[in-house]
Amino acid sequence: MTKPKILVTGATGKTGAALVAQLRERDWPVRLMVHSVNARSERLRQTGAEVVVADLFDPEQTLTAMQGTQRAYFCPPSHPHMIQAAAAFASAARESQLEAIVGLGQWLASPDHPSLHTRQHWLVERTLSALPGIAYVNLNPGYFADNYLRLIDFAALFRVFPVLTGESRNAPPSNEDIARVAAALLMDPEPHAGKSYRPTGPRLLSAYDMAAIAGNVLGHRVFAFDMPFSMFVRAAPLQGVTAFELLGIRDYIADHEQGAFEFGSPNDVVEELTGRPAEDFETTARRYAALPFARKTFANRLRAFVNFNRVTFSPGYDLDRYQRRQFRPMPPNPRYAMENNQWKAEHSRQRQRNPVSGSRPRERADESPQP
Repeated sequence: MTKPKILVTGATGKTGAALVAQLRERDWPVRLMVHSVNARSERLRQTGAEVVVADLFDPEQTLTAMQGTQRAYFCPPSHPHMIQAAAAFASAARESQLEAIVGLGQWLASPDHPSLHTRQHWLVERTLSALPGIAYVNLNPGYFADNYLRLIDFAALFRVFPVLTGESRNAPPSNEDIARVAAALLMDPEPHAGKSYRPTGPRLLSAYDMAAIAGNVLGHRVFAFDMPFSMFVRAAPLQGVTAFELLGIRDYIADHEQGAFEFGSPNDVVEELTGRPAEDFETTARRYAALPFARKTFANRLRAFVNFNRVTFSPGYDLDRYQRRQFRPMPPNPRYAMENNQWKAEHSRQRQRNPVSGSRPRERADESPQP
C-alpha cells in the first residue's frame, strides 16, 4: 500500500528537521517546503526527501508546493504577519484537498494574551480546525528545552548558566520528542482529528535545577546567573533575535514566572503517542553539549568572550517604542495565561477531553494535581 506523501513546512527548523528525519527513517515520502536551498535542506534531501522552494506567504507558491501531497505539518513562522502565511496555507490546503494537517500551536494561545504572536496562534488553530473535510490535530507544546540550552556554551566555557525565569518550573520537551509526536500524528491522523496534544518532558525543573544538570553533563560545577532582561535585550540581537521575537519572549517569561508552563505538567503524551517515554533534560543537554559551538576549544572561548563583551556596547532594542510604532491591535483586557480563568478552565480539561488511550494526566509526586 502506498503511503501518503507528507508536506513539511519549516522543514529546516528545529522541529521540522527532526520530523523529516524521523519520517524518512520509517520510509514515508516527504516533501520539504523551504524558503531557500541551503546546507540544512541539502542534508535533508540526502535522506530521500523531496525539496521544493516556495514562499509560505504566497498563496500560489504554497498551493504549487502542496499539490501531490496528502498530509501536512504546518509550522507557523515567527513573524508579525504570520496570520497571512496561515491564510495562504489554509487556502492551499482546501484547494488541494489535503487529508490531514498537524499544526504546531502554542500552549499559551488565547485571544486575550498580550503577545500578538500568541493571539495569532489562537486564530491559526481555529482557521485550520474549521477547514471542511480535513482532519486537523493541534500540537501545542510549551516552553521548549531548546530555549534553556541555547546558551549552554556559556556553561561549558565560563561555568555560568544564564537564568531568566527564576524559581518557576517547567517540564520542557525536546525538539526531538515534539517531532516524534508530530510523526505519530501524521502517520495515523484520523483517530486524533479535532484533538489537541501537549507533549512535555518527564519532570518539573527550575532553571537552577537545569544549571545543576548542565554541570553533571559537562563534568564541572555550573553557576546559575540571574540575567536581567535588560541585558538579554542587548544580547539577543547579536544572536539574530528580532524585536518581534523579543516582545514575545518578554511575555513568555512573565507567563513562566506565573506558573503557566507548570500548569498541567508533566504528562505522558509522548509515551502514549510514540511508545517511548519522553527524554529527560539531561539527555537533551548532552546532545547540546556535544555540538561544535559548545566544545571547549580556544576558538570557542575567544568567540564567546568577544560576544559577551559586545553586549556591553550593544544598544539592543527599545521594545516599547518598537511596539508603539507597529500600531498593532491590542485586546481590551490583555491577560497572561494564569490571569485568564477561561484559559485555565479550557487547558485543565484538555487531556480529559482528548485522551490518547483513556488515561488521565499523570499526577506530580511533589504536589497535588492541577484542577
